[in-house]
Amino acid sequence: MAMSKRRRAIAFRRAQYALLIVLALLVAFFADWDNIRRSFFDVDTAAEMFPTVITTALMNTIVYSAFGFAIGLGLGLVLALMKLSPVAPYRWLATIYIEFFRGVPALLVFVALSVAVPLAFGLKFDINSVAGLALGIVGSAYIAETIRAGIKAVPKGQIEAARSLGMSHGRTLVTVTIPQAFRIILPPLTNELIMLVKDSSLISVVGLTAADYELTKLGRETLSQSPTLTPLLVAGLCYLIITLPLGHLSRRLERRTGGRKISTPESTGV
Repeated sequence: MAMSKRRRAIAFRRAQYALLIVLALLVAFFADWDNIRRSFFDVDTAAEMFPTVITTALMNTIVYSAFGFAIGLGLGLVLALMKLSPVAPYRWLATIYIEFFRGVPALLVFVALSVAVPLAFGLKFDINSVAGLALGIVGSAYIAETIRAGIKAVPKGQIEAARSLGMSHGRTLVTVTIPQAFRIILPPLTNELIMLVKDSSLISVVGLTAADYELTKLGRETLSQSPTLTPLLVAGLCYLIITLPLGHLSRRLERRTGGRKISTPESTGV
């Protein structure tokens, strides 16, 4: 006798639970827990990283990410408006910028700002400027597409109502369209911030003093002097201190905005 669709679904779900239990038992019985403890949970090595990992590395990571996000948000808004402009050269310039920096690895931007630009133009940037500009330049390309999608998602009735009240196009854009667009795109913007936090680790390729270390750099330096992998675990946990609250904020904002979806190149696979 053929099983009903509901019974098949229940049986399939039970099979998945059984598989997870089997995998958990295999890990519990066959993993070398003593070696794992020595390799990843060396209390003495972790203790040596404090308080530097919090007062220096974690704070620098937050500063670099915040600086980069501020630049990326401002530049991304300008690029989004340029791409929506009726002036064709503005659209072309914005499209070239966005496609270029979405296609180039962020690491190359860090190297360019720290090495190539000083050699070519004689400009020297401090570490905060390199981190902020590199993250902002790369992040703005993604943020611009998110903002553009948010602006296009604003109901046309809202814009028509504002224009019928005698508002100019510019005033409508500033007072009606952009505020409503930002309400729609707050969750994806939070996700962009999370990506910038993780990309801030690329600053470790630039020559840093101990006072400029971020989490990845501190983890690597401590790892070179430690027989265990504990420094990487500590650095990873510190990243979670930043990203987990941001992820929770993103989900909360999505619920408050009604979970409205916007179409971006990342979401459509373009």
